[in-house]
Amino acid sequence: MPTFAAVDIGSNSVRLKIARLQGGRLRPLHEDREVTRLGEGVFSSGFLTPESMAETIKVLRRFHRSTQQIVADTVRVLATSALRDARNSQAFLEWVRSATGWRVEIVSGVEEARLIHLGLISGSRVDRVPTLMLDLGGGSCELTISHRGHIRDAVSLPLGAVRLTNEFLRHDPARKGELNRLRGFVTREVNRVVKRIGAARVRNVIATSGTAAALAAVASHITKSRNRQRMMVTRAEMNRIAHRLPRLPLTERRKIEGIGPRRAEIIVAGAIVYHELLDRLRLKGFRYSPLGLRDGILAQMAADYDRSTRSGKQIESERWESILKAVEHYHIDRKHAMDVRDAATSLFSALRSVHRLPPEYREWLSAAAMLYEVGDYVNRNGHHRHTQYIISNSEILGYTPQQRRIIAAIARYLGKSRPTVEDGPMKVVDGAERSNVQKAIVLLRMARALNLGRSRAVERVRIRVHAAEVKATLVPRRRMGMDLELWAIEKERDYFREIFGRELSTAAS
Repeated sequence: MPTFAAVDIGSNSVRLKIARLQGGRLRPLHEDREVTRLGEGVFSSGFLTPESMAETIKVLRRFHRSTQQIVADTVRVLATSALRDARNSQAFLEWVRSATGWRVEIVSGVEEARLIHLGLISGSRVDRVPTLMLDLGGGSCELTISHRGHIRDAVSLPLGAVRLTNEFLRHDPARKGELNRLRGFVTREVNRVVKRIGAARVRNVIATSGTAAALAAVASHITKSRNRQRMMVTRAEMNRIAHRLPRLPLTERRKIEGIGPRRAEIIVAGAIVYHELLDRLRLKGFRYSPLGLRDGILAQMAADYDRSTRSGKQIESERWESILKAVEHYHIDRKHAMDVRDAATSLFSALRSVHRLPPEYREWLSAAAMLYEVGDYVNRNGHHRHTQYIISNSEILGYTPQQRRIIAAIARYLGKSRPTVEDGPMKVVDGAERSNVQKAIVLLRMARALNLGRSRAVERVRIRVHAAEVKATLVPRRRMGMDLELWAIEKERDYFREIFGRELSTAAS
């Protein structure tokens, strides 16, 4: 029964959630949260302030003690908008590492949206109609369109409540001109996604994070609802809230039950964003959910531990759909890519005793086989370098930056060049993985060689493993010739011997 801990370093607050995996489900053990306003200086100066960093480190030390007391087996720490934008983020990452030993991952806006989506569908009933998931944090606003539990679109907008408050609202209460400029900026950003979201014909809206919780509390206060756990906010209620809150000074906003003293400082900007989104997108309202990014991080950790879990199957589906979208976007020959993928995964299984790669490399090898030709989209000249860059920097859902770098390195070396430890694509891969990446490269080069003619001439390959030799017998499809494929795979013999220390002999059946 492994225990996982998820830490979400946001622009406004830092959150911890610890859960234990029991019977395929995550059982919460402990939660903690503190407003540190890490992004406050970033959105005006581009730098994290020493004060906000010190306050956040103090909270992270507390979280660290909690993970030790509960004995968490694995801790994953993610940072979002503030760290994405800060020019001195590296200094903060080193400070966190020296104070706690934790390595912080800075995730993109789209990856943040994916994890929020994963947290929502893993912890609640999946809506069967198109649903918009909103997460308005301190630095950004993630919008995800989900249908039957699958992501159909995701976008991140620079509409965080801390960011907008610092940029536009300088007085208390805010002046009319400030509010007009704020609304104009929000309208401009929302207009970027109106058509995309409108085309999805969204029926339900689920909102997460502290701002959504506070707005639900404000709606209860304004309507004098007896249900203090009210989670629904209609568009009409949001319209009233967005016009009433800006008129109240901070002291009055703090008195409204459910907002809280620190949230009251940024609730005006958050209310205007929600009002604009509901109004421009003609949505009926939203339902607040207490689930969020930290729940997605936990679900991802559970899936990495046990792929048979609900979240594990979800992640596999997301990854495959994302790869197929990339194949379509970059005009890759899908039939050929599937042939190379099938050959690569077959070789992975047949040569398992030779390469001894971890099981996850099968999936990474599969992804590299599907995407190794993306570089042709940019330019045929230097296409291997383009392939490595595109895969490393693309938004292939469900893969961490390190996993994308591994996939990119595997797909990079299919030409005349072979990887060395000094090559850029290999230097960005963790040192412990470089030997494994080289083994996967050999397998993909062999799979590509077996499909070099794009004619599906090779039906299958019979592998015989001996102490000093591996025999590969190519079985033809019907009466098709395999001369090109035999020539191509024989060219890999020297590299095979260099990496695996065995001879590779080939023959035709």
